[in-house]
Amino acid sequence: MRQRLNRRKRQESGDSKDRWMITYADLITLLLIFFIIMYAMSRLDVEKYAIVTESLQLTFKSGDSLLEKGSGITGSADKYRSKNPAPTAPGTDNSTANKNANSGSTKPLTDREQAFRKQEEQLQSLMKVIQEYIKSNNLEDQIFVADLAKGITITLSDRFLFDVGKADLKAGSSQTLDRLASLFRKLDTVISIEGHTDNQPIGRGSRYKDNWELSGARALSVLRYFIDSAKLNAAEFQYAGYADTRPSADNSTEKGRQKNRRVEITVLRQLQK
Repeated sequence: MRQRLNRRKRQESGDSKDRWMITYADLITLLLIFFIIMYAMSRLDVEKYAIVTESLQLTFKSGDSLLEKGSGITGSADKYRSKNPAPTAPGTDNSTANKNANSGSTKPLTDREQAFRKQEEQLQSLMKVIQEYIKSNNLEDQIFVADLAKGITITLSDRFLFDVGKADLKAGSSQTLDRLASLFRKLDTVISIEGHTDNQPIGRGSRYKDNWELSGARALSVLRYFIDSAKLNAAEFQYAGYADTRPSADNSTEKGRQKNRRVEITVLRQLQK
């Protein structure tokens, strides 16, 4: 009897040791099924895929963008406030459609916008005339013109305008200043005149206390010429002296100091009220 019980216990213990193989076999079977399903799903119908992608592309191309206050893909969203042109039908000339849309939707320019546009045309014309004048009179080393963000800047070297340490205009500078005055007369904007010096102290023979007084006096001399001699409108001018605080070159060299001794006349991008 005891032997029979021991034999049954050994059989039961052997069976329990092999039960993990059933779970393992089930897991392997499930994984195999999973990969078969994934493989089956990964096989695309190329023709159906092409049809779907083409349909999506046509839908989004013909839609009116909501981000630009359009009426959306379906054409029903905010359709009364849509600012985008209607989508063109296949075969329609895009250039013709754009011209038609622009002719009907473009807003007319305001008076201020038209004034700014007119002023910009005048500034570009002014710059070309001055460039031609500089070239024809061989003044490249004494007069410089540049189109900056604030306006058209005409830089005059101090050698062209003044003697050393003085603020009285040279007689030879009147021809150029008269030419500039004739151009300024046609403009309706503000003209800024700025005097600049190098960082060297004023000599004993000068009547000016320092570079601040000298730079301001030189700018004022140019301003006085435009107002008193050329009879331009004083309300269209402003002037300032900056001494050596705004150098355009290195003050440690003679060539750099020469560039810093200058008067800048800037026709500002600014409308008169």
